[in-house]
Amino acid sequence: MTTPPPQPIEVLLVEDDAGDELMTREAFEDNKIGNTLHVVRDGLEALDFLYRRGDHTEAPTPDLILLDLNLPKYDGRQVLEQIKADPELSHIPVVVLTTSSAEEDILRSYKLHANAYVTKPVDLDQFILAIRQIDDFFVTVVKLPKG
Repeated sequence: MTTPPPQPIEVLLVEDDAGDELMTREAFEDNKIGNTLHVVRDGLEALDFLYRRGDHTEAPTPDLILLDLNLPKYDGRQVLEQIKADPELSHIPVVVLTTSSAEEDILRSYKLHANAYVTKPVDLDQFILAIRQIDDFFVTVVKLPKG
């Protein structure tokens, strides 16, 4: 019995660092599956995207969110809390992708129901590898809810 090929997913990257955004884009472009990567730069824009407000009225519902913690306007913890408290959004897996390896950030993120916590590697190759592993895991290993 052959397994059908994985279907591309909609990924929302919430990231204010242009360098990290560029490395994430590179990791997605080099990976074998053509997932769509949407990028927003702060917590308020992330919520606008998710609630289809302002410039994001046509935004798709993401299948996966990659969320930085240290963001302007609303920080990633506030965004995570809002997502997981909303019955319309709470099913979307959220991977916290941040530079912080502080135990308090890890614990708080999981208490807010993050699906995974990944500390961004400093090395470019390791960063790209981490993004690819997240992408592969959520596209080929786990089953994601649709809509």
